[in-house]
Amino acid sequence: MKHLLSIYDIKDEIHTYIELAQKIKRDAKKGVYKTPLKNKSLAMIFEKSSTRTRVSFEVAMTQLGGHALFLSPKDMQIGRGETIADTAKVLSRYVDGIMYRAFSHTNMVELARHASVPVINGLDDVEHPCQILADLLTVKEKKGTFKGRKLAYVGDGNNVCHSLILGCAAVGMDIAVATPRGYEPDGNIVDRAEHYTKASIDITHNPQDAVTNADVVYTDVWVSMGDEDEAEIRKQKFRPYQVNSALLSHAKKDAIVMHCLPAHRGLEITDEVMDGPHSVVFDQAENRLHAQKAVLVKLLR
Repeated sequence: MKHLLSIYDIKDEIHTYIELAQKIKRDAKKGVYKTPLKNKSLAMIFEKSSTRTRVSFEVAMTQLGGHALFLSPKDMQIGRGETIADTAKVLSRYVDGIMYRAFSHTNMVELARHASVPVINGLDDVEHPCQILADLLTVKEKKGTFKGRKLAYVGDGNNVCHSLILGCAAVGMDIAVATPRGYEPDGNIVDRAEHYTKASIDITHNPQDAVTNADVVYTDVWVSMGDEDEAEIRKQKFRPYQVNSALLSHAKKDAIVMHCLPAHRGLEITDEVMDGPHSVVFDQAENRLHAQKAVLVKLLR
């Protein structure tokens, strides 16, 4: 049994996940749907609201022949004081896997420690591994290879940034991260990534430097769920990090623009860029479905 709590958990087999996602996607485009998870059930616990994670996992389980159950803490006993450990033990008797979208990575680890079925991190305050598998699938489709490519991440050093650093390290793609001072990614995650890659990992406060000669320009919201109290000060500090046409001009002419969504248009990204010819944002969103199918097949089958 294996959990997916971090991209680090699958760093040595990440290419097999991407290749499986590609095959599943090709089959789906031909109208071919195999059902390796027939009679399997996935419990989905959502502490945070979701569009892409919920819909893609639920559709994925259906198309793979299984069933997904949406569980909100307000509808579960965990919302009335039942421990995470007891919840994990009980759910493990009913279902074949648990997808957890949590506020706290500590709770994610606690759930996995007591579960006897695979636990999948659907986002927490440290990582977002399923998103990054979809992102890497998108880069592979659009650029053909990871070797010699550079991804520039501009914005908050958040959970998406952490998983991107670990994911790029795993596939050997260079990454440059530009954040305002005080919003850098966790140094322990950067150190961990540097230990298993020959690709470069650059952390800077200059967005132009990060984007220069980039093949991929990536951004995310400035105010993540849970950071709403800091919204106004974040908007002021992050304004120079907006992905707009001026910033994009520093990247390669054929660079692609990515955003994990939802986007706050006019803040971290402009309409001109998000709806422009470089944007692959909605292809990227679609790939959540295919990448997560690969995760489900690999872990639940």
